[in-house]
Amino acid sequence: MENQIPACPVETTLLLISNRWKVLIIRELLTGTKRFGELKKSIGHISQKVLTSNLRDMEANGLVKRDVFAEVPPHVEYSLTELGMSLKPILDAMYVWGENFKNKQ
Repeated sequence: MENQIPACPVETTLLLISNRWKVLIIRELLTGTKRFGELKKSIGHISQKVLTSNLRDMEANGLVKRDVFAEVPPHVEYSLTELGMSLKPILDAMYVWGENFKNKQ
């Protein structure tokens, strides 16, 4: 990713949270650690393939931490890193803007 970082900070942010699924994943993980199935269920109409792809991308960019537990059956938990948690004010601002927009309709 470092070779692809745009000069514009807004563009950099958009590159990291470039689609609605990533924003919704962050929203869900802001409340705490979740297993894959919990994320899929709470997000709704997202396919397993798309969720996996977005989680891998977010992990590669340092936004999400993936913990694998070597149990039987094995399970994986996802949580936000400190960098991922730093996106909270952005999501909070999006929430306020969305509420204001809905109230004007």
